[in-house]
Amino acid sequence: MPVRPADIALARRLADAAGDVIRPYFRRPAGLEMKEDRSPVTRADREAEEAMRRLLDAECPGDGVVGEEHGVKDGVTGRTWVLDPIDGTRSFTAGRAIFGTLIALVEDGWPVLGIIDQPVQRERWLGVAGRPTLLNDAPVRTRGCAALEGAIIATTSPHLFDDGDVPHFMALVTAASGGVPRQGPVYGGDCYNYGLLASGHLDIVCESGLKLYDFAALAPIVEGAGGRMCDWDGDPLTADSAGHVLAIGDPARTDDVLEALRHVHGHDHHDH
Repeated sequence: MPVRPADIALARRLADAAGDVIRPYFRRPAGLEMKEDRSPVTRADREAEEAMRRLLDAECPGDGVVGEEHGVKDGVTGRTWVLDPIDGTRSFTAGRAIFGTLIALVEDGWPVLGIIDQPVQRERWLGVAGRPTLLNDAPVRTRGCAALEGAIIATTSPHLFDDGDVPHFMALVTAASGGVPRQGPVYGGDCYNYGLLASGHLDIVCESGLKLYDFAALAPIVEGAGGRMCDWDGDPLTADSAGHVLAIGDPARTDDVLEALRHVHGHDHHDH
């Protein structure tokens, strides 16, 4: 079913509401705490998600909600809004404006709408199934990439990867650098990297250990800009995906990327 204009308008209002909460906290004391899993959270995260949930409760009370900070609300419509108020809390607390608010609408397990909103720089990527991706209402496209060698790869940090996945990532980096890994990947960026890829500034984003609220919004944005979003086996991302995420600006490079990821001393990445 096509995404309704009302849903797009609501998603934009959710991003506005989150940004209004987050901006005053940026580069000011934001009440940093550590959650039980040792990941950071701030008052800005919690209050931004609360602001978005209030809007959703008022506008579409029957829809489900999955949020990083305030858990799961079951719905009755087959539609779920997936929220990550600050994707990149570490960057946010370090004063780097490369974090973002992620908003996705998932229908029957498939992300059909996604927003990456950078509220400080006021950059907003909007992806909707079947439509071109927009950055601040202007269409954007991924760039062509003639060969894996020379491709620019980004990841937030290999420290966040699941055990056993780093060698596969490093094999991809080596393949892209033509055996000269001095160039190395672009580190940091969280969701912002996927916006940059959609806008044609990066070629590949490779991550592991992501949760639904980390990747649901990204697929409509990357694919609406002409890129490919999949897991490390090349399968599309759904609500059931395990968190191995690839964004590839030029879909023609997909097989090269998957092959490079597998090429670790003859081991398949399923082995770990």
